[in-house]
Amino acid sequence: MSGSPVGDPVNDRASNWSTGRGFGRVLVFVYGVFALAATGRSTLQLATQASEAPVPYALSAFAAVVYIVATYALATGRRRLALVAVGTELVGVLVVGVTSLLVPEDYPDATVWSQFGAGYGYVPLVLPLVGLWWLLRGARSDTVTSVANGP
Repeated sequence: MSGSPVGDPVNDRASNWSTGRGFGRVLVFVYGVFALAATGRSTLQLATQASEAPVPYALSAFAAVVYIVATYALATGRRRLALVAVGTELVGVLVVGVTSLLVPEDYPDATVWSQFGAGYGYVPLVLPLVGLWWLLRGARSDTVTSVANGP
């Protein structure tokens, strides 16, 4: 007989943060949109104006890679990779946000993360906070499920 019994802690854990439906699906969609937007922006900037503002354009390319990895990790259920990518995103938004305000001359053109994502309605600042909350909420549910169902 194949399949897992009802109440299987392994399957219960996976369902606590599934990206196949509900808020998980929305999160993957938003990350996908940002992956496309950041990739398009950085590709165009690097191809046409790389010498004008190399640091901001390279940061946009880095942001694009982070969004691509986060989208992939969330969509495929790779929680640890998602945590690393979303955590990297948060650090990037905070560091670039602060430095773009303190040293604006280093940012002659905007990046996805400059001024905490002001050019994108501050979604780049809010998105990793929501992503981490969602991922860690699932981790707490896993602990409760594991304790309740036993080893």
